[in-house]
Amino acid sequence: MSRSPSLVALCLAVGMTLAARPASSAEAPFEPGLMRLAEILGSLHFLRNLCGEKGDQWRVEMQKLIDSENPDAERRARFIASFNRGYRSFGGTYTRCTTSATEAISRYMKEGETLSRDIASRYGN
Repeated sequence: MSRSPSLVALCLAVGMTLAARPASSAEAPFEPGLMRLAEILGSLHFLRNLCGEKGDQWRVEMQKLIDSENPDAERRARFIASFNRGYRSFGGTYTRCTTSATEAISRYMKEGETLSRDIASRYGN
């Protein structure tokens, strides 16, 4: 399975774009999108490894997103919980790579790219 440089680049762009914004006590309007992106990265980490990709690319991308956001402990825990929820969501469904698993990978790659692009264009500097 080939890597998707566009999703990786978009994840980095989102993190770098949003990192410059001032912190606020209220939840930012892009927060649900970032949590969904974390969940997508967790799902991709599980599915891509299940289907033959070896390594930690998607976990590393998640760590880069967390590092660029520099969240407080509570927000960091939400990022990690979202990633883990995405990872676990397919564990009970797929024990081997199937056609539907590869279709799920394609859907999640597309959703992640769209979400990253939308967050960066709407909320970036």
